[in-house]
Amino acid sequence: MNSTTEVSQRPPLPPFTRETAIEKVRLAENGWNTRDPEKVALAYSEDSWWRNRSEFVQGRPAIIGLLSRKWKKELDYRLIKELWAFDGSRIAVRFAYEWHDDSGNWFRSYGNENWEFDSNGHMHHRHACINDLPIKESERKFHWDCSKPRPLDHPGLTDLGM
Repeated sequence: MNSTTEVSQRPPLPPFTRETAIEKVRLAENGWNTRDPEKVALAYSEDSWWRNRSEFVQGRPAIIGLLSRKWKKELDYRLIKELWAFDGSRIAVRFAYEWHDDSGNWFRSYGNENWEFDSNGHMHHRHACINDLPIKESERKFHWDCSKPRPLDHPGLTDLGM
């Protein structure tokens, strides 16, 4: 085994059940809510391939760069993900997140992601479609300390009517 071979595992592992797919989605949500690009990138295979909006990146260094740029722009980011479907090593999610820019303009971004995982539980493909909706600060629905994961008792997307 060479030194670049990835041997660590990121449970839960495929093939997914409904319960393990839900767990994988919540783990991803919690990771992204840290807004720590290097930590988040560890959930992806070393050669992971992404389509994020209109940007295409491959590999952890590129993922770290994309996420660093993202969270410099999207301030006070709060994300909720919800399982949409799963099969074998694939999971589809829908999500929404709220953020503001450096001028104080608030947005809610909606999207869908399709994920495919390797046998060690690292995501090796991520396809994301995202749309931004300007909102007033008074229209925000995600109200938790953005330095922490979403509380277990905070409503999900379905409960919020999204």
